[in-house]
Amino acid sequence: MPTKKPLIAIVDDDESMREAIKGLMRSMGFDAETFSSADDFLRFPHIRRTACLVTDVNMPGMSGLDLHRRLVALGKSIPTVLITAFPEKNVRASALGADIVGCLTKPFGEQVLLDCIRSALALSSEGESGS
Repeated sequence: MPTKKPLIAIVDDDESMREAIKGLMRSMGFDAETFSSADDFLRFPHIRRTACLVTDVNMPGMSGLDLHRRLVALGKSIPTVLITAFPEKNVRASALGADIVGCLTKPFGEQVLLDCIRSALALSSEGESGS
């Protein structure tokens, strides 16, 4: 029985950023879904299948950090990579936790993002084997 490819969810209000990351993820053999807002992602019926969340910190409405906190509160903690065009030391310090695997400043290199995704997938697979 074939195993499902890891699903990477990309939440960013910048369409060009969403599409660029989606293309990279698919070229690396992952499934990828994009969302223009945190609320759109929270309505996604396959949240539990999401192996990694890549989300912008600064978005209209709910921020990426608030989205992560909401998922944790709902018992749906997903290894997360935060991305931002506006790096603030306090965001990075408050964000880094057990399942935040990176906080990248735009523009960032593909390899840096891929390293974070691989870390997230390692965390995600540990969680599956432990439950």
